[in-house]
Amino acid sequence: MSRKPRLSADDWLNAGLKALAASGPEALKAEPLARALDTTKGSFYWHFEDVPRYRQALLSMWRDIAANLPNQPHEKAEAVAQLKALMSDGFGGDQATETAMRNWASTDPDAAATIAELDAQRLDHLADLLRQLDVTNRDMAISLYAAKVGMDTVSPASRDDDALASLVDLVLALR
Repeated sequence: MSRKPRLSADDWLNAGLKALAASGPEALKAEPLARALDTTKGSFYWHFEDVPRYRQALLSMWRDIAANLPNQPHEKAEAVAQLKALMSDGFGGDQATETAMRNWASTDPDAAATIAELDAQRLDHLADLLRQLDVTNRDMAISLYAAKVGMDTVSPASRDDDALASLVDLVLALR
């Protein structure tokens, strides 16, 4: 008979990210997570004092993953390439999880604070990139970011990456 390996806190947090993306914040409870991991609730409470602390840890882990921004480039050509890549590929991480986080933020103040912090970091990064390209109006960074976040919430059938590329080209023409 083989023993199941012990679950770590990260195992529980990763399961929470999957559950959140699949079913929303209602899935972030000890019992459904334990079922998904084929273990007992006792394992959950071994790592987390309670569900609110688990949710805080989940938000913190996700923020750290989602805030992993590329280094600011040194050359203008690199800045243009990075800007286009961010608008095309996004900021990394799993898009389904980010969408679920943003939905959760509409009803949970802690999730909303996490999203606000992440948005501020990303906007600062975009504004710095644009400043390097002599586009100094911060509204351009906000417009690009809002377009990217919004495009990621549009149904796949209606998404148009060319529209974002055109917006980037328009902003870059301002310099």
